[in-house]
Amino acid sequence: MTITQKHGLELLQDSSLNKSTAFSEAEKQALGLVGLVPDVTETEDLQLRRVMMQLGHKNTDLDRYIYLVNLLDHDETLFYRTIMSDPARFLPIVYDPTIGEVCLKFGHIYRQTRGMYISMERRGKVKEILKNWPEKDVRFICVTDGGRILGLGDLGANGMGIPIGKLQLYTAAAGVPPQYLLPMYLDAGTNNEQYLNDPLYLGLRKTRPRTEDLFSFVDEFVEAVQEVFPKCCIHFEDWTGVDAVHLLQRYRDNYCVYNDDVQGTAGITLAGMINATKLKGTKLKDEKYLFLGAGSAGIGLADLLCSALVAQGMTLQEAQAKVYMFDVNGLLESTRKDLVDFQMPYAHQHTPTRDFVAAIESIRPTTIIGVSTIGGAFTQKVVESMSQINERPVILALSNPTEHAECTAEQAYTWSKGKAIYAAGVQFAPVHYNGETFLPGQANNFYIFPAVGMAIFATQAKRVSDEMFIEAAQAVADQLTPELLKQGLLYPLQSNILEVEIQTAARVAKLVFDSGLARVDRPVDMVEFIRKHVYKPEYQNLI
Repeated sequence: MTITQKHGLELLQDSSLNKSTAFSEAEKQALGLVGLVPDVTETEDLQLRRVMMQLGHKNTDLDRYIYLVNLLDHDETLFYRTIMSDPARFLPIVYDPTIGEVCLKFGHIYRQTRGMYISMERRGKVKEILKNWPEKDVRFICVTDGGRILGLGDLGANGMGIPIGKLQLYTAAAGVPPQYLLPMYLDAGTNNEQYLNDPLYLGLRKTRPRTEDLFSFVDEFVEAVQEVFPKCCIHFEDWTGVDAVHLLQRYRDNYCVYNDDVQGTAGITLAGMINATKLKGTKLKDEKYLFLGAGSAGIGLADLLCSALVAQGMTLQEAQAKVYMFDVNGLLESTRKDLVDFQMPYAHQHTPTRDFVAAIESIRPTTIIGVSTIGGAFTQKVVESMSQINERPVILALSNPTEHAECTAEQAYTWSKGKAIYAAGVQFAPVHYNGETFLPGQANNFYIFPAVGMAIFATQAKRVSDEMFIEAAQAVADQLTPELLKQGLLYPLQSNILEVEIQTAARVAKLVFDSGLARVDRPVDMVEFIRKHVYKPEYQNLI
């Protein structure tokens, strides 16, 4: 008995079923494949060896990305077998930092559709369009409007590379089965003149609409998802800062939604802060924080940090008093007239200043967090000022891709004379300074959102709460070994990321059950419960 109705070329063109050179003789006979594939039956290990050899002939990570996406289009199982065989090597290729270059060139390297594209020209028909997707049980939609892609700005349709890549991480890092994942681009135009004038641009050739029109379109999308995919969680990704915060506020109490730029970034940064305090022998409540950047990522991070501080016994006002923010117009303080609603809690009474070093010297923070997208913003003077004030200054340069990092690992360790506790949004190589080797961590959301996603998938959670991201942050932090912490690393090794995320997902799943948000029965063993849901990149027997 076969488990697929597809035969011959139709089967070979289905990447979720295609086994390439691994079909057995019985499968070839039963499924009409004799003569359509080579007359061998190879193991996945041998296939992986061929993939590695072919990748070895590629000269750039962009070329490797294009090769791997082509592999995904033809053989999904072998693609994930490749990525999961060496996550530390391949995650930077299929996602950050390579994904930045991918998005900049997306319309030029486009080969085959993946995911769904719904433009504002289709208003009133979103529900019908969603029904065109072949999988009827979608559990996650990662959706962007391309308004603020990484630190690169408004890329419009080119931003579709982000939802595609993010959902690949759900599977590669946390084992969420790929058939339940749907990347999506809601096309509301772009204000990027370069793309509007590019004949190969794939999106609407219109400038962006008024906020009310955009939100009305998103309202239709969110409502349609509830009807077409009732178990679906919507993952908002790379919207402009103000839209990101307001859309999250708009839907979070009534639908299963979250924003990775707001909550995922906050979660992984919180994990780093927790381990930084372990290194210093302090607690979160003992620290004082100064952010460079007060957009969606900064505010989301500050809000989650304050929630964590409240959970440790502080009042919300006491927690907010620990957090200062600095943006393109200077320090957020009470006389500023240009602030939006979600920035106001962090606008304290303070002398106005547009000088970041002066702000450091007057506020005397123990931790600076860069979410500015301005490469090199943490200058030598910034790092030296932090080092004069603190015995162990915490410096988190979170902007990406690499050229947007506020400072490099080598700069942080050299300028601080080895005192800095450092992590970045991208991976930097180990730094040798003054006879010591420092291991800079990567504060990348892929430690957090795939694990939270797996917990949501396994429990069929009704809502997504900030507490889930706080628990995920604590779980990730708890898995770092003392030996690696002593070398300055703030996060577990990426080489073991699947196991890290299984353990993290189990902690988050327990919270989901404790909060009464699960739609399935509570298991006895939470880790085993998660393991039962984990996708394994192994070919299935088709007969």
